[in-house]
Amino acid sequence: MPDVQRRIVAAAREQLLRQSGGHGGVRPVVDGDGPRTRLLVLAPGASSDAAGRYRTADALAVLEVVPVPDPAGGHRAHADARVPLYVVVDPGEAVCTVHSRPLPGVGYREAERVPFGNDLFLPLGERTLVLETGDFPVEPPTPGAAAG
Repeated sequence: MPDVQRRIVAAAREQLLRQSGGHGGVRPVVDGDGPRTRLLVLAPGASSDAAGRYRTADALAVLEVVPVPDPAGGHRAHADARVPLYVVVDPGEAVCTVHSRPLPGVGYREAERVPFGNDLFLPLGERTLVLETGDFPVEPPTPGAAAG
């Protein structure tokens, strides 16, 4: 996983652990190592199967750091799986998009773009956790890419 993705996932995981740890709260678990790196936020009591996978029903949120956003890919799959929150972190654009209100077969009904530097409020189960994005690193532009 590229360094920028690793740093974002580590920062988000640490913040979530600090806010929910020790209180029977949610558990953030890093899942994947490649172009799409995910942080799963699991409900209390979630457990993995023999292969180390978690049931979709146990996911309260998925935070995914992507080098190039793919709104049709993860967006639709997570909505179909009824994951309540799907957060796409785009270090190239320095923005997080919080998708909520999944509608299987369609996608998410709501999306809010939150620029780095602003807090993300994540309603997870019976509590709301806050991710501070001010320290999320920004990925430098790809050489030769058109300025946007």
